[in-house]
Amino acid sequence: MNDFVYKDGVLYCEDIRVSDIAARIGTPFYLYSKNTFTSHVKAIDQAFNDLSHLVCYSVKANSNVAILRMMASEGAGADVVSGGELYRALKGGVEASKIVFAGLGKTADEIEYALKEGILMFNAESSQELMLINEVAVKMGTQAPVALRVNPDVDPKTHPYIATGLKNSKFGIPLKEAMAEYEVSQKLPGLNPIGVHQHLGSQILESAPFESSLKKIANLARSLKVLGMDIRYINIGGGFGIQYTDEETFTPEQFASAIVPLLSNSGCSIIMEVGRMIAGNAGILVTKVLFNKQNEGKKFVVVDAAMNDLLRPSLYQAEHRIGPVVYRDGAREEKVDVVGPICESSDFLAQDRLIHEVQSGDLLAVFTAGAYGFSMSSNYNSRKRVPEVLVSGKKAYVIRRRETHEDLIRGEAIPQDL
Repeated sequence: MNDFVYKDGVLYCEDIRVSDIAARIGTPFYLYSKNTFTSHVKAIDQAFNDLSHLVCYSVKANSNVAILRMMASEGAGADVVSGGELYRALKGGVEASKIVFAGLGKTADEIEYALKEGILMFNAESSQELMLINEVAVKMGTQAPVALRVNPDVDPKTHPYIATGLKNSKFGIPLKEAMAEYEVSQKLPGLNPIGVHQHLGSQILESAPFESSLKKIANLARSLKVLGMDIRYINIGGGFGIQYTDEETFTPEQFASAIVPLLSNSGCSIIMEVGRMIAGNAGILVTKVLFNKQNEGKKFVVVDAAMNDLLRPSLYQAEHRIGPVVYRDGAREEKVDVVGPICESSDFLAQDRLIHEVQSGDLLAVFTAGAYGFSMSSNYNSRKRVPEVLVSGKKAYVIRRRETHEDLIRGEAIPQDL
């Protein structure tokens, strides 16, 4: 579900016209619905009521501290992959005891920071990482709670850039090596192995890959318990897909009905790392048409948003639905490329897409942009990063201001002898 709806041809976010927000702050900008965010968290939470569970919001999807505060208020934890994301989660009010630290390149400083804050656990991805976590914990006179990220060699059937559960992936420890790594971890004085973790990939559109992998993961957890290990958590990862255009996806209820039977007798609490399913349909990117142009019969709509603002179409060949913020009477559909001002041919938001005819000054909405939108944005071409706006009912809050030219060079310095 989402709260971006048309009323008499005008796009609203909850109870506010999107065009009114654009008139107030200019374009481009990201626009989020609070109700959509919180409704998604509640739906996932409700679907897993039959199991002891924790929803950990994936900070990488949308890391604005206002969003993180909303997640914390709903009782969610956080899935972080860097010291910076840990800092954000804590600043947003997420309880440290609900934070899991994933990622395969943790540094000693990040490990120390997380241990000082008292996070729930680390998801460790290699034997060398386990040794480093142990070393840091021993120096601090403590034990680090860990889960090993196990690679089950299951095809998630998604874009290769975001598939992480196959044996040739850089992620995780091969399933056949996991038992030996757990036995080593159990003997290290600075480690307390308390969980098993997997993560298959992102934008996974069916439950079958999860069913296949979780049978293996649940069996491993049971075997570890037989050996006397205090395995309390099975972290099923995330990657739950959503609808960008016309994809068929599963609901939280459908997903839960498929996997709860596999885990109900595990004796473990379940952790989910959910980002896209919560944030994706909760946000749009609003952009203004600058020009229409035509080259040898090819039609282009040039807008003021670009690949630095929304990278997914260029990077993943992702398709986002695009529509007018206000429908023009009598406007016909035409096939166009929607492109930005950046000096690369890869700078596009859509290619060969049917959209309603637009004129300079018209506003377009790029839908399903709440996840991996701003969080993947950059200052490429020295473009200022856009503002983020959160709507709650009839109120709109700027939760990140538009950058200035001064922001672009903040932190830079010219040596005196130049």
